[in-house]
Amino acid sequence: MQSQFKSIAIIGKYMNQSAMQQIQADLTDLARHLAAKNIEVWLERNSAKHAEPTGFKTASIEKIGDQVDLAIVMGGDGTMLSVARTLMHADIPLVGINRGRFGFLTDLRAEDMLVEIDKILAGKFQTESRMLLVASVYLGGKLIYQGVALNDVVVKSGLRLIELEVEIDGKFVYKQRGDGLILSTPTGTTAYSLSAGGPILHPNLDAIALVPISPHTLSNRPIAVSSTSKIEVNLVQVDDAQISYDGQFQLALEVDDKILVQRASKDITLLHPSEYCYFEMLRNKLNWG
Repeated sequence: MQSQFKSIAIIGKYMNQSAMQQIQADLTDLARHLAAKNIEVWLERNSAKHAEPTGFKTASIEKIGDQVDLAIVMGGDGTMLSVARTLMHADIPLVGINRGRFGFLTDLRAEDMLVEIDKILAGKFQTESRMLLVASVYLGGKLIYQGVALNDVVVKSGLRLIELEVEIDGKFVYKQRGDGLILSTPTGTTAYSLSAGGPILHPNLDAIALVPISPHTLSNRPIAVSSTSKIEVNLVQVDDAQISYDGQFQLALEVDDKILVQRASKDITLLHPSEYCYFEMLRNKLNWG
């Protein structure tokens, strides 16, 4: 049976040269394996430079999604987060080969990658949609920054407690003093949110989790709301604070900044092996009995 994927991009840890050297052989093997199946192979430009395979087309991370109908990401969850945000508007599915530590998002093992990729090419896979968040920062009613996150948007103090107010769909919820607030997608509830005591939300849930970070009042508990909600966070008192997107971009915040968080207009699509089970993945990654 002919594969539905005619052109495939391979993207490594393109921001980290030393990490790319570690996966050089795997990237080259995968590229040659796909090319032998008459698939048009594209390499992300920095990945190609560090890994040095020859004879393949290259494009920047910003442009490569326009050239292919599938992207294979070789790295850890951090690499997948970065790629997912960048390729969100390309509307192509992503497959992750785990060369990191946890692999909540990159679930193919490197040692099995050729066999597993062949199964995907043969149509043996599960498709899963994951939501993203868009967070807009306003000062005096003027938009000063907007970014997207697959895991979470975090408002966090630097040195001292910060005080913030939260409104959901125009309704006042609470005023909180503490180290900050995590606004997480279901995907992100196995990341920072989990270490802060937040709930694990199944990726199929259309929900956003609000998880306080070390709240001054212990009655401030995590809550989950509909993904259609518009969440407004107002900074009331702050000495040193920032907002981060998936922990990979930070922006300094000031008193009276307003942050509007809502579901992004597009989701991303992940492809998993046909035998993939979310609960089995949790059991293995979190060492459940």
